[in-house]
Amino acid sequence: MTTTPLGTRTLGSADPLTVSTLGLGCMGMSEFYGTTSETHGIETIHRALDLGVTLLDTADMYGPFTNEHLVGQAIRDRRDDVQLATKFGNQRNPDGSWVRINGTPEYVREACHASLHRLGVDHIDLYYQHRVDPTVPIEETVGAMAELVAEGKVRHLGLSEASAETIRRAHAVHPVTALQSEYSLFTRDVEDEILPTLRELGIGLVPYSPLGRGLLTGAVTRESLEAGDSRKEGRFPRFQGEALDANLVLVERVVQIATRLGVTPGQLALAWVLAQGDDVVPIPGTKRIPYLEENVGAAAIMLSDADLAALSAAIPRDAVVGDRYGDMSSVNR
Repeated sequence: MTTTPLGTRTLGSADPLTVSTLGLGCMGMSEFYGTTSETHGIETIHRALDLGVTLLDTADMYGPFTNEHLVGQAIRDRRDDVQLATKFGNQRNPDGSWVRINGTPEYVREACHASLHRLGVDHIDLYYQHRVDPTVPIEETVGAMAELVAEGKVRHLGLSEASAETIRRAHAVHPVTALQSEYSLFTRDVEDEILPTLRELGIGLVPYSPLGRGLLTGAVTRESLEAGDSRKEGRFPRFQGEALDANLVLVERVVQIATRLGVTPGQLALAWVLAQGDDVVPIPGTKRIPYLEENVGAAAIMLSDADLAALSAAIPRDAVVGDRYGDMSSVNR
């Protein structure tokens, strides 16, 4: 194991976007993972920028809508330091209730204009379709996104949780710069078909939940999850009952390897993701500065072949118990 400073990586080749080696997922600053604080969220974003993290990831549905406001406030005086990514498609009402996955061209334009307003910016650097709408041909959705690029409102296009076939069809309409999908030591299904397709087409991968929604940090126990935390309330089967017990046994193996290498379990898990290729830019999410600083430290860790082999042996691909969502119908479409 060796160390290197935080640097940059380039997402995509047909329409490239250079970003920091890892980004910051901002979702938990507003919703889903227990208590939130706008003040602490803004402070965390400012600290990330000071550390050289430039890729900030949000979405209109987070809050809903409040996370974009938060991110916009945080970058108001530092817009040029940021590659700003947001997403549309998971349509919610202001009260948080669910509407639908919406990929209609009309909604693409409506959602983009609303995000620009909330963020307080004149363009979005990377605009993702958050989930694929099965009722709308991907060509129509991406066609509308491409119009936003032509108008200067969006710089680069992305997809999230799209299948290899959908990615190919979308990329034929307009170059796709990045795919955002879950990828970690605990979630490796993208390696089968999706990641090879991305590399064939020259599309970067932006893994969300690279720490297994916190499991791989070694800090999650049945007792540690707060009331209101979606991991505690049944949305994620890996955190329930016997599945959690089995998965914590796997986490302990990561803890043991991390201890031997003199790093934290979370840093080891992030270093593994970063080692999967220079076209991979994980976006670990946090709302706390100490965890942010720990995550950034992972970019300095270079794992040896022996380290990677030890992790593969400790966490076989099929060892994790439970689906990553209770409802898997909207992923890999």
